[in-house]
Amino acid sequence: MYPEDLKYTVEHEWVRRPGEHEGSVRIGITEYAQDALGDIVYVSLPEVGETVAAGSTCGELESTKSVSDIYAPVSGEVVARNDALDATPELVNSDPYGGGWLFEVVPTDAGEVDGLLDAAAYQGTLAG
Repeated sequence: MYPEDLKYTVEHEWVRRPGEHEGSVRIGITEYAQDALGDIVYVSLPEVGETVAAGSTCGELESTKSVSDIYAPVSGEVVARNDALDATPELVNSDPYGGGWLFEVVPTDAGEVDGLLDAAAYQGTLAG
């Protein structure tokens, strides 16, 4: 259910290395998070060129149930955002690990990604 090739945060974001841009990682939310949120109707993402700090709020997901913050899993510069979500935010629900990705960051410290949870550790946080 949680792809082994990704890293995860306790806030339910995933990180895929590499991203589409040189040196970047791609970020999205997990199957668990999208399911808990319900039908996503609006996505607010950081702008390209913006600097984000690990653990800080950098966007929002609005669903029919609530509004939830997006947290940056790593520090760095935003180099891409999924503009397709402006017109079709439901991609986050239907394809959270593919077409529903959120944004890409070039990490300030590439080692920061290694410190995130693997799939087994992430699943362990859900069991507790």
